[in-house]
Parts: sequence; C-alpha cells; structure tokens
Amino acid sequence: MEENPTLESEAWGSSREWLAPREARGGPSLSSVLNELPSAATLRYRDPGVLPWGALEEEEEDGGRSRKAFTEVTQTELQDPHPSRELPWPMQARRAHRQRNASRDQVVYGSGTKTDRWARLLRRSKEKTKEGLRSLQPWAWTLKRIGGQFGAGTESYFSLLRFLLLLNVLASVLMACMTLLPTWLGGAPPGPPGPDISSPCGSYNPHSQGLVTFATQLFNLLSGEGYLEWSPLFYGFYPPRPRLAVTYLCWAFAVGLICLLLILHRSVSGLKQTLLAESEALTSYSHRVFSAWDFGLCGDVHVRLRQRIILYELKVELEETVVRRQAAVRTLGQQARVWLVRVLLNLLVVALLGAAFYGVYWATGCTVELQEMPLVQELPLLKLGVNYLPSIFIAGVNFVLPPVFKLIAPLEGYTRSRQIVFILLRTVFLRLASLVVLLFSLWNQITCGGDSEAEDCKTCGYNYKQLPCWETVLGQEMYKLLLFDLLTVLAVALLIQFPRKLLCGLCPGALGRLAGTQEFQVPDEVLGLIYAQTVVWVGSFFCPLLPLLNTVKFLLLFYLKKLTLFSTCSPAARTFRASAANFFFPLVLLLGLAISSVPLLYSIFLILMAYTVALANSYGRLISELKRQRETEAQNKVFLARRAVALTSTKPAL
Repeated sequence: MEENPTLESEAWGSSREWLAPREARGGPSLSSVLNELPSAATLRYRDPGVLPWGALEEEEEDGGRSRKAFTEVTQTELQDPHPSRELPWPMQARRAHRQRNASRDQVVYGSGTKTDRWARLLRRSKEKTKEGLRSLQPWAWTLKRIGGQFGAGTESYFSLLRFLLLLNVLASVLMACMTLLPTWLGGAPPGPPGPDISSPCGSYNPHSQGLVTFATQLFNLLSGEGYLEWSPLFYGFYPPRPRLAVTYLCWAFAVGLICLLLILHRSVSGLKQTLLAESEALTSYSHRVFSAWDFGLCGDVHVRLRQRIILYELKVELEETVVRRQAAVRTLGQQARVWLVRVLLNLLVVALLGAAFYGVYWATGCTVELQEMPLVQELPLLKLGVNYLPSIFIAGVNFVLPPVFKLIAPLEGYTRSRQIVFILLRTVFLRLASLVVLLFSLWNQITCGGDSEAEDCKTCGYNYKQLPCWETVLGQEMYKLLLFDLLTVLAVALLIQFPRKLLCGLCPGALGRLAGTQEFQVPDEVLGLIYAQTVVWVGSFFCPLLPLLNTVKFLLLFYLKKLTLFSTCSPAARTFRASAANFFFPLVLLLGLAISSVPLLYSIFLILMAYTVALANSYGRLISELKRQRETEAQNKVFLARRAVALTSTKPAL
C-alpha cells in the first residue's frame, strides 16, 4: 500500500504543533484538551488539590505559572458555598471544607442583618437535627451488613420491620397517655356489670367461679378469656365515663392519622426511588458501574459491602434483559399459547382463592356452635383448638397457597419483576381478603345476619346470648391471630429452618443436597409483616394494648429473623429488586390501614345510631306528652264552653 507524503507531513506538522511551547501555538493547551475527556472528571472525586492532566509538563514549560494558577483554582474550590456533603470529595477534604466554612462563618457572624443571622442559625439547627435523627436510627449498621451480604431486597424487609416497630411504639405511647392514665386517674375502674332487671342487656361476668386449674389458666392466657377478659387488655374493661370516651376516640383517630401521614411520607420517597430505578436511562449498566460507587467509603468492610450491593443490582438487570429478549422473539402462535395458559392459570387461582375464603367463613361460623358441645367443654385442649380454629385455618391457607402461586407465576411467561408483582398481588389479596372474610363472619354472628328482628337479636339489637360483649370478642379474635402468628414464626424457625441447616451440614452427600440451601423469601416475609400490622390496626380499638404486644413481637421477630438469616440462609439465587419494596409495600400498608378503619367506623356508627334512636325516643315521648296535654286543654275548653252556655241559658230565669 503506497503511503501519502502529504498526509504524513500534515500529521507530523500537527504533532509538532502539540509538542511546541504554549506561547508558540495558538490552539488549546494539552492539559485543557485532556481535561475535557470524560475520564478526567474522576479527578474531582480525589481531592480539590489534585493536579489535572498534563500539569507537570506544562509547569516545566511555563516556569511554575501553571501550579500557581491551579493553586488559585483550588482555593476557589475550597471556598465553595455548597454544603460539604454535596461535594464529590473524600472525607478528609470535606472536613477541611467544613472547618474552613465554620471559621469563616464565625468571622462574618457579627456582620449582616438580624434576619440573615436568624436564617443561618435556623439552617444550622435544621442540619444538626437531621444528623441527630440519623444517629438515633436503630440497627443502622446491621441493615448495611444485611444489604451488602444478601442484597437490597432483604435489607428492605428489615427496614420495613423497623418502620412498623416505630409505628407501634408511637401507638403504645399515645395509648398510655390518652387512655390508661385517664382511666386510673379517674378512680378505680368498676367491676363487671351485674344483672339488671330493668335492662336484660348488660349483665356480664367473665370471671371464673371457684378454683381455676392450670390448664384453664393457660387456656385463658392463649385465648384472652377469664382473668384477661376483664382487664385493660380489652374494650369492655374501660368505664363509660364521658371524658374517657372522648380521649379513647381521640386516641384511635390520632393513631390512624399518624400512621397515615408516616406511610404517605414513606410512599412518596419510595415512589421517587422506584421511578429512578425503573427508568431505562438510569438502570443501564453504565450507570451501575460508573455512578453507583460511593467515593467517601473508608475501610475494607464498607468497600466489600458496596461491591456486593452493586453485584446484586447487576444480576437483577441481567436477568431482566434475558427474559425480555426471549419474549421479543416469540411468534404469533407462541403468543396465543402463552395467553391461553395465562387465562387457565388465573382461573385456577380464582378457584383456590374462593375455596380458601369459604373455608375461613365456615371455620368462623362453626366456632361458636362447636364451643357449646359437651365434649369440647370437658377437654380444655380441644376447646383451645376450637377457639383457635379461624386462626389455624387462616394461617394454613396463608402457608399453603403462596408457594402454589410461586409455582404458577413462572408458567405465565412474564419477566422476573412482573412475576414478583403477580405473586405479591395474589398473596396480598389472599391475606387481606381472608381477614375481611373473618370480619364479615363475625359481623354476621353479632347482628344475626343483619336482621335486627331475628329472635336472638330482637331483645338487645345484637346476639347478646352468644356474644354478651361483642367488642371484646372481636378484640379476642385479633389477639389470638397475633399470638398464633408469633407461635407460627417460632415453630417454623425452630422446627424447620434450624434442623434443615443442621441436616445440610451433617449430610454433605445426596441427603444434604436434597434438603437444599435455604433462601430468605423477601415477598413472603414482607407480606407477613403487613398482615400482622393490619391485624393490630383492626383490633387496636377493641384491644387497646395490642400495639404494645405487637412491639414486643416485632422486637423478637427482628432478632429471630436476623439470627435465621445469618445462620441458616444464603444469598438468593434469583434476586429481588428493592424498588418494588420502596413503593409497593407502603401501598399495601395503606390498604391494610383502610381495611382496619371499617370496624372502627362501624362501631362509631352503632354508637351514633343508638344515640339517634335514644334521642328520637325521647323526642317521641315528649311529643306524645304534648299531644296529651293538647287534648286535655281542648277537653277543658270544651267543658268550660259548655258550662258557659249552661250558665247563660239559666241567667234569664234568675
């Protein structure tokens, strides 16, 4: 191939121009060209005093003027008015910048107007308050460790658990201040109401008569009956004092409002993260590689944790890309077959959900009838099983059907994120709808199916014979659901997860491989938390100490799940995107909060209807009395008129 001398001379000429001193050439300098490269931007993340590209060569040519100019630029950067945390510098440079700004502010603090000084003081107070609140967050290092070793999805579970624990602590504090203290300060609460001949509705004595055996005491502890039924644990204990009734209602509304505001705040922040995570421009691999690193990390442990987090995020992106490519090359026949399979599988899901809801309705409806059987009354253990029949059935349904949904989801041909969404939706509907079915079944028993003219509800307006204090009965059901959920978690950890881990360690052969490696299932665990919190919200009005019990339960649950995670579980083979937890799970919490408001609003509407009926009856009696007075006055007038006529007729004779 013949070379072109013209091009060669031009190339040499251009190179000689680059190698010439800066005064001799009229074009840009070597350092300015190199500093325009994208890779040169990483120098900003090292230190404000790091020399740019080509600075040493130009310093030799310019006689030190380049270093002098760069020193001036460095001083300008160090006087940047932005907060230290927003500057892309290492920690030492940020500390120097913060100290320089602090000393400069001390010098100029006396200058300026009074408004400026107050604004600076307010800004500093706000920053210090935020830093203090961040330092008060419990388990911060534990959550970072979990996120680095098991992924951001697993970290989101423990973050949500910490958030729900905060909600329960706030509800417990408000309950103690607004309900318990007014109850005891107003005098000793009265005992159960005795029989009243004038009002057959109201006599209620839950205390056991005579000697109580240990089995009965254990049954009362697990079912909320006996000595617990007339205690601060349930609604019927609190006396009907006007001020206490107002504070009780205000407590319920305050707890609901605080939970609503905090969940909305968490949902909005999670929505921002979800939109950023689901954006194709921001979830590209270049963003993960070049923009996901924190240059302020110090220490090998933090560096390794951050590397693992980025690794899990890249695995999620790769899995999603593979499934999308497979879906893009499907033919029309394959698409039709996929849609047919989806329709059949959704019909199967609907059938399973319908059977589960009918089972919950049946278990709740037959509990009262089974408790009245002589055999059940004689055997405390059998009576306890019958008492827990709705809880057992709900727990069994929630234990069996979610794995079935997991087996169905991959057959529908969706991406991994879409599969998780469908699994979550079906599991959420199962858990919350089973709770709604339980409430509907209890309402059916309390109100005799909504027929106030029925024989059992005609006297008192509700089924007083079987449910003398229906508010306490509803609180007992939520109390049993909370206890049974805790016992189920303990049983699964102690009887399944830990023995399975020991079996895998002791049997490294085929038996160990058959047991398999346990993974932390984030969607199931998170939905279990939401279900437990919804149960507490539903029953907190009828069982005021339920948030306090749930606080203790969540504390035990945190350490138990942490121990289980680090001792028996391994990182998930199929990762879970944390952005789904940041927005979807708070929305499910809002749905649970909305469901929990139904019994409260219904209870207040009974109260209002009873007040309206009583007021209408009093007005009716007053109107009847006025009518009788009007009739009496009319008769008096007629009598007086007749007497006047009689007197006028006899007057001429006189």
